[in-house]
Amino acid sequence: MYVGIDVGGTNLKAGLVDEEGKLVRVERVPLDFQGPERFAETLAELSKKVIQGKVRWVGVGLPGAVDGGDVLFTTNIPMENVPLERLFRKHLDLPLLLGNDADCAAVGEFFGGAGKGTRDFAVVTLGTGVGAGIIVDGKLRGGLASSEAGHMVICQDGEPCNCGRKGCWERYASATGLIQQTKRAMEAHPESLLHEFARNGVEGRTAFQAAEAGDETALAVCRNYVGYLASGLASLINILRPEAVAIGGGVAAAPERLLLEPLREAVARESFSRHGGRVTKILPAELGNDAGIIGAALLGRVM
Repeated sequence: MYVGIDVGGTNLKAGLVDEEGKLVRVERVPLDFQGPERFAETLAELSKKVIQGKVRWVGVGLPGAVDGGDVLFTTNIPMENVPLERLFRKHLDLPLLLGNDADCAAVGEFFGGAGKGTRDFAVVTLGTGVGAGIIVDGKLRGGLASSEAGHMVICQDGEPCNCGRKGCWERYASATGLIQQTKRAMEAHPESLLHEFARNGVEGRTAFQAAEAGDETALAVCRNYVGYLASGLASLINILRPEAVAIGGGVAAAPERLLLEPLREAVARESFSRHGGRVTKILPAELGNDAGIIGAALLGRVM
């Protein structure tokens, strides 16, 4: 048995996972960060709530960079160069394995979701940013080798990114980028149905909802967004040549005919596989919010 913990922006979710990658038990608590020492204690306490029988390790997925048992930095809580495993083992004497959230999503989907049965696999998550978790020959490219695919440049001298570069893929293909594109379209087209679907605020799904209703402005936003997504994804596929890529995150819930179908067509035009050889499948992620917990729990099986 294994324990996986997903560190989100507002909650900590822990799950007990069996050898088949099935969630046996889940607990969650609000994220109340009061420093690394207390955070490590909270992780240990949460782990104890789900542990039943013999557990081999505890895995934790969090947004940021890790190296072994150390957190180099995180993006939603103030931790930098924190020896988290050492702090954790003061409260629970089990190995603590760390991965970033996209890596954990990839591991979860690899064992129990869209990547099951593959050896070369990737997950691209579309949320606040664009994350990518990569499995090569059954092993995770994690830790210091974790991908920052969201920061490949797809538009030279384009929109400024928080990383300091311009034109990064995540600046255009994340939910954040899609929301900005939707707002600009609304300003330019006050007659658009986008305004009807954004009465409670613009979200990543707003453009797709209005496009489903037949709004031409929304359809144009969706087409442009898919083009940005395809540009980075084709490059990623050309570099890695995986058997499959799963698309996850909130935006991935958009209707397939508006997102995945045109995405597959665009990538097919731009990827090297059009000349022959392995054709990468582009699939929806299957595990939803459970991917991070399951993947964190199973980190030790792909390291």
